[in-house]
Amino acid sequence: MNKRTIFVSLVVALLLVVAAGTAWAGGSAERQEAYPSRSVSVVVPWAAGGGTDRVARFWADAFQKELGVPFVVENRTGGGGAVGHSAGARAAADGYTIAMVTFELATLESMGLAEITYADYDYVLQMNEDAAGVIVRADSPYQTIQDLFDAIEANPGQVSFSGTAVGGVWDLARVGMLLEAGIDPDDTLWIPSEGAAPAITDLLGGHVDVITNSLPEAQSQLEAGNLRALAVMSDQRNAAFPDVPTLKEQGIDWSGGTWRGFAVPVGTPEDVRQVLIEAGEKIARSSEFENFMADAGFGIRIRLGDEYAEFVEDEHYTWQMIIREIGF
Repeated sequence: MNKRTIFVSLVVALLLVVAAGTAWAGGSAERQEAYPSRSVSVVVPWAAGGGTDRVARFWADAFQKELGVPFVVENRTGGGGAVGHSAGARAAADGYTIAMVTFELATLESMGLAEITYADYDYVLQMNEDAAGVIVRADSPYQTIQDLFDAIEANPGQVSFSGTAVGGVWDLARVGMLLEAGIDPDDTLWIPSEGAAPAITDLLGGHVDVITNSLPEAQSQLEAGNLRALAVMSDQRNAAFPDVPTLKEQGIDWSGGTWRGFAVPVGTPEDVRQVLIEAGEKIARSSEFENFMADAGFGIRIRLGDEYAEFVEDEHYTWQMIIREIGF
C-alpha cells in the first residue's frame, strides 16, 4: 500500500467518524424532548374533596390545558401532612412530580412529625393565603380585640378558644397573637376540634368563647349577624370583609394563617421549573382562576419562584420559634 492509498484511507475513516458523530448527536437531540413530554404527578398531602384537593384539581386541569400533557392528582394522606409532603420531596427531581405544599410544611419538623423542611423543595408558585380571624358570638361582651385581651388577663384560664386540632394552623395563629400581645397562651383554654365547621357550631352553642379560623369559613354566620369578627391576622384587611380591622391596626404586630402552593423536589432542573413558573403565572392571572377562588371562598396570594421560596423559609423559622416557645 503506497502513501497515497494510506492517505485516502485515513481521510475516508475520518469522514466516517465525523458522520457517525453527527448522526449520534442528532439522535440525542431528537431524544431530548421538550418538557413536559409525558404525564405529571401532582402529590396532594390531604384527602380528596377537601379545600387543598379542590385547589389542586383546578390547577391540574389548568396545567394540562396550558402544557398539553395530563397532570394527575395523587392524594397521599396521613401524619398531619407528613406523608404527602415527604413523598413529594423524595420523588425524582425531573419535573414529572410536583407537590401541592401547604402551611404544614413549615411546622412538620418542629412538631416532630417528619424530617422534611422547606429546604427539601424548589418553589414554583404560591396561589393562596387565608389569614386567621378572631371571631366571637354576636352577643359576646368582647367588642374589640383589646376587650378580649383584658378579659384573658383578668381571668386567666377562663377564656376558651377553638378552631382546629392542637398544634394546627389556627391554634398556632392564636399562640402567636397572644405572645405578640404579651399574654401567656397558657392563660387561655384551647378546645380541640375537627376543623372550622364544628368549631363554629361550638361557638354558636356557647361551648367556647372565641374561635380562630379564616373569615371565609365563617362567612355565612358573619353575614347573618350571628357572629362578629374582632380582627384578622393579615397585613391588610380582607376585601370581602372590609369592616374587620387587622391586628396591626389595633397595635398587635402579628399576622398568621394558612397557605398553599406548588413546589418540586430540590435539584429539579431550572429550565423545567421555569416552564412551570411561566405556565403557573399565566393561570394565576386568569379570570377562570379568580372566579374559582371567589366561588370557593379562598384568598388569592401570588408569589412566584424565589419570592415564594423566601416566604416559606421565613414561615419555617417563625413557626419554629412559636412551637418551641409554647412547648408543643
